[in-house]
Formats: sequence, C-alpha cells, structure tokens
Amino acid sequence: MNFKNLFFKLTVIIFLGYCGQGHAQRQSDLKWAKDGNSYYQVKDGNIVSITLPKNEQKIILDQSFIYSNSGSGLGEIKDFQISEDGSKILLYTNSKKVWRYETRGDYFVADLKTKELIKVGKDQPASSLMFAKFSPDGSKVAYVSKHNLYVDDLNLRSTKTLTTDGTDRVINGTFDWVYEEEFDCRDGFRWSPDGKTIAYWQLDARKIRNFLMINNTDSIYSFNIPVEYPKVGQDPSSCKVGVVDISTATTKWLDVPGDHIQNYIPRMDWIPNTNEVILQQLNREQNVSKLFVANAQSGAVKNIYSETDKAWIDVTAGWEWINGGKEFIWASEKDGWRHHYRISKDGKKETLITKGDYDVIEKSLIDEKNNLFYFMASPENATQKYLFKTKLSGGGKAEMVTPSILPGTHSYEISPNGIFARHQYTNATVRPITEWMKLSTLNPLTMEGSVTNQLGRIKPPKNQVEFFKVTTEDGIILDGWMKKPDNFDRTKKYPVVFYVYGEPASQTVTDTYGAGRNFLYAGDMAKDGYIYISIENRGAPAPKGRDWRKSIYKNIGTLNIRDQAMAAKKILEWPFVDKDRIAVWGWSGGGSSTLNLLFQYPEIYKTGIAIAAVANQLTYDNVYQERYMGSPLKTTEAYVKGSPISYAKNLKGNLLYIHGTGDDNVHYQNAEMLINELIKHGKVFQMMSYPNRTHSISEGDGTFQHLALTYTQFLQKNCPPGGK
Repeated sequence: MNFKNLFFKLTVIIFLGYCGQGHAQRQSDLKWAKDGNSYYQVKDGNIVSITLPKNEQKIILDQSFIYSNSGSGLGEIKDFQISEDGSKILLYTNSKKVWRYETRGDYFVADLKTKELIKVGKDQPASSLMFAKFSPDGSKVAYVSKHNLYVDDLNLRSTKTLTTDGTDRVINGTFDWVYEEEFDCRDGFRWSPDGKTIAYWQLDARKIRNFLMINNTDSIYSFNIPVEYPKVGQDPSSCKVGVVDISTATTKWLDVPGDHIQNYIPRMDWIPNTNEVILQQLNREQNVSKLFVANAQSGAVKNIYSETDKAWIDVTAGWEWINGGKEFIWASEKDGWRHHYRISKDGKKETLITKGDYDVIEKSLIDEKNNLFYFMASPENATQKYLFKTKLSGGGKAEMVTPSILPGTHSYEISPNGIFARHQYTNATVRPITEWMKLSTLNPLTMEGSVTNQLGRIKPPKNQVEFFKVTTEDGIILDGWMKKPDNFDRTKKYPVVFYVYGEPASQTVTDTYGAGRNFLYAGDMAKDGYIYISIENRGAPAPKGRDWRKSIYKNIGTLNIRDQAMAAKKILEWPFVDKDRIAVWGWSGGGSSTLNLLFQYPEIYKTGIAIAAVANQLTYDNVYQERYMGSPLKTTEAYVKGSPISYAKNLKGNLLYIHGTGDDNVHYQNAEMLINELIKHGKVFQMMSYPNRTHSISEGDGTFQHLALTYTQFLQKNCPPGGK
C-alpha cells in the first residue's frame, strides 16, 4: 500500500513523487538559476529572480502581462519553466487532478523578447495537456494529451503529432494507475540532448481488468466508475521504451530483453551529451535490478550493472552524471546500508562514496568542483535528520554539517554551485522555520532571519512530546513518542491511544512538528486527559539499515503487528497507564495494522478505529503487495496470515470501521469482505461509509468535520479520557 499519498500527510508534508524531471507538480516553490547565485519564484503574482546574498529582486514576468492576457484562458500560475537561454517562460495553469495530483492542465509560453503569449496545444481539449517541457534550444514544446505525444514549433506556430496509437489503455508519455501510485512515475517522456528525438514510455494496459466503483448519489440511476487496477497475482501492463524522431514521427523501440509484462521499467533517461538512453529494469518480484544502456538509433541495449536482493530493491530517484558523463551516482543497500556509489558508464568500476554503518536518507548535492558529496543522514537517532558531507571521490569520513546544537529534523535546498542553501528546521515542538545561509560557513544571510533568532522568539509548550525507546520481550528496541495529558499526575492512571502505520511506506516516529498531535481528534487530547503514543516497528523506512527495513518481507500483518503489540505490552506495565482503556487507530496501512492489533491481540487493545484499511491483502495492487510479500502464487499463505479478515473472529473490543466508497486505492470491497466476516462470527461493530469519497476521505462539504466528530465521539465513548 503506497500510502505516501495518504490523508495524514496533509498535517505534515505531502511528498510529491514523480518520475524524472519537467514534472507539473512542484516539489519546491523556488527554482535555482544555472549559476546557483539566484533563484526564480512566483511572488505577488509576478515571476521574479532573487539574487543572493542580498536578496536583490528583479521581476522577470510582470503580473500585468498575465492580467492583460486573461482573456486568452491563462489562469493562476501553478508552475513554470524557464528556457535554457532565459528568453521564454512556460506557464502551467488551469490544472486538474489525475488520481493524486494536478498533473494535467493548460500551458502557455510567454516570450520575454516579443512580449507575446503563445498557447501550447491550442487544438487540444482544455486542461488536457500533461508534462509540457521546452526542447533544449527552447524552440519547441513537447507534451502529452490524451495519451499521445505532440510537439509545438514555437517559431512556425505549428503542431506535429508524434504518436497516434494512444487510447484510454495504450498510454504514451505517461503511466497507468499502478506505475503512478507505486513507482512515483508520472512524467513519461524525455527530450534528447540534441533536441532531435524524444524517449518515452509506452504502457499497454488493454489486458488490465477494470475495478468497478459504483456512484449511487450523483444521478437517479447508479453508474460505474472503472479503474484500471492490476490486483495481486494479476499481470501488470506491458511496458516498453521508444525513441521518436521529431522530423519523421517514427519510433524506434529499444530492444530491452525479457518479457515486457513480467518486467518493470521504473526509471529511464538520456545520458548527457550522447545519443544513448539508460534505463532500469526490475523483474516482477522486484528483487533483481538491471541497468541497460541503449543506442537510440539502433535500439541495441547492453546490460551494464545488475543487483539482487533476497527481499526487494527500492527504486531510487535516478541518475546524476559526473566526470564529464563518464560516471554516474547510484544508490544501493547491498552492503547492508543505503549508500551511494559512483559507477563508470560501462558498469565495470564502482567506488563507494558514503562508507559506514549508517543509512543515507537522501542525496542533497554533488559538488564536483570541490570534490564533495552532501547527503542527509542520522546515524545516532533514526527519528531525526541532518546534513553531512564527504569526499565525492570516496574514502572520506562523513562529516556532519548541521550544527549539533539544533537537534531535530533538517532539510536543505542547496544551490547548484554549493554556495547558498535554504535551510529548514523543525522538531516536535518547533514549527518548521526557514533561514537562508552561506553553506561553507553556515552563517545566515541575515541575522534577523536566522534560525537561532527565530527560535529565540518561540515559547516552548509546557507539555512537550517525549521520545523514548522500549525493548520488547523479543529483544527488539523500538523508538516511540508520547504526549502526556496536561497537568499529568503520576499517581493516576490514564487511557492510552496508539497511533499506528506499520508498513514499509512511511514512518510515524520522527522528531518533526506534528508528532504527538492527533489531527483527527475534534478537541485537545492532552487537555482532555489522553496519553497519545506512536511506536515505530521493524519494516518502517527508518534509517536503521537494510535488515531493519526488510525484515518485514513476507511478514506484513505479522512481524510488524507483533512488534507493536509487544511494545504496548511493556507500556501497559507503566504505573500511570490504565490497561483497561487502550485504543489504537490508523489510516490505510495504519488501518490494516489497527484491525490486526485489535483482532490478534484483543487482550491488549480494547478499542480500535480503522480507516480505509486493506482487510484482505489479496485485493491490493500487484506492484506494492508483491514487492513486500512475494508472489502470491508462491506465498499465498503469507498473504492470508497477514490479512485482518483471517482474525476477525477474535474481535472482543470496540471497533469503528470507516471507508470511502469511491476509494480507487484501497477498494471499498475490503470493507464489505470484512463486514461479511464479522457478521459470520456474530461480531458487533460500528461502520461509517462516505459515499464517493476517495482514499483521503476529503471530498465534499463538511466531510472532514463529520469524520473528526465521528472519530472523536466513538473514542470518547469507548475509551473515556481522564485520569483515575
């Protein structure tokens, strides 16, 4: 269950996954200029350039230009791209949602020299264009509309159709539901370095069965909403990569070996300054990764690098090339930790850059000029995140860049030249605060805007979140956070509400603002008298090494559940905990964990609230579930053993189950399968369905308020707050 897209992220950070560059979804509100000394941003309706370190502001595109062209259909700017020579700006507007994010809309080119506004794809339906991007020389714009590729010549004001076979199921230049959801693939085409060709994915989803959702409320007669959705054990879409010639509109398919259905291609890009394409192929079970280099003209490919894992191999962001295109940076867990390597173009030589018993959380910057590799890590505390650097050439010792006097979670957006950075800091009691700094000295550009200055103005709360560790009877040490009631009295016993996720897609125990806060509780839990706790079980994507994360392989619904329950068992021994008032709740994967905890350990958990849960693992999509549980053809027993419906007969406590009938991710059929099982065994529970709401249960007037009240009233009734 790829629940990175889940609703609880609304209270923290929405991770906008994408496949490659030129995507319509922004990950940041700033765009660095090539020299790294300035950045572009939308500000007060203008697109501006801000030069560091003095923050000198220059308007690049005035809002008056935008307003004067409002009759052209140009709406609010959602995103923009500046051509390589800086003479044109590609504006993204009138955006519409595709599954999770607003990745289709309208595009306009603002020519800064001629002061003209040119609509891209003027003959296409409104708000139908996806992932438009300039050619390298800025003279053309390529885009996808209705699963076909097009290119507009801005000088000739003409459009050329590059593919014609696109349908609702033959998908050119973008992806089907499961590639988007589980591989974070959205933008599905790349301009070649010389601008003469485009490499693109084609997915053939014609054999993928539709899952039919039913809309009963928007007309007198109900109607189906079909979603192409490959369930566990069902074949995925056929996938291949082609290179289309702009002048002839002919495609040369790359001769990637292996079955197009039983292998995935989650990553692809051009090798800089060449006519070669590099791509990653994963086998169906996702435990064999192969990198291929292909000649774009002949289609011939060569396997340059391979890796295997006894569990699964995570898909990384992609390639970054160094040494004049002779080497690339690649991430791997093959030595037991997530590290980065520099690998020669032919794959014959590799050098470990980050060495040690720690995980690289993410790459921050490659500073080739100064032989530095910047990355985020936290070797001593898996709940936090700091900036480190080491030698790009390898052999160096990791050096912590972030000042140790600021414990918590840090993020850095570093300029391409490695001189400046936008630094954000947060912890469980500090809302995210931002400063601009000179990276080499860590000095803020202005003292007024420095993190330390801002911290000095923050009054810490009296009742702070506490982080702790608990050792289970299995000898497993787990991280946790706890928010105690206001005016806590150690001589009294209080109810505990556990917040759980529990699967490989997300952490819950992080030292970030929002820890200890229940966004769904209509009120103040600490004021009302609840202890609020979250525990991080094995299998969560914490920086604790490969074995920690991949111990959950074929064990979702068992190992993670036991870790949670054994931690709760220890917590029940605390003198201020009322063991008769123990509740647990979660959403999506957390909903599944909630059901399993309530059913498998009824002696511990007395009340549970499960939202949008997978009750039967055999109903979920193939990419996610087969990655973590293996092929159901070989491991059906593991799927059954980990599914909540297998234990529904054990329900003893109070259960509230909530699901949206329009959930295209975790289908409502899970609710009905669970209901049938509970009825069969005479188990009384409460149910709340939300008509036509998706996985986030966020659509419609009053939905969130109603959900919060339903949640809160059930919790207060069945797990009353307050010390006794």
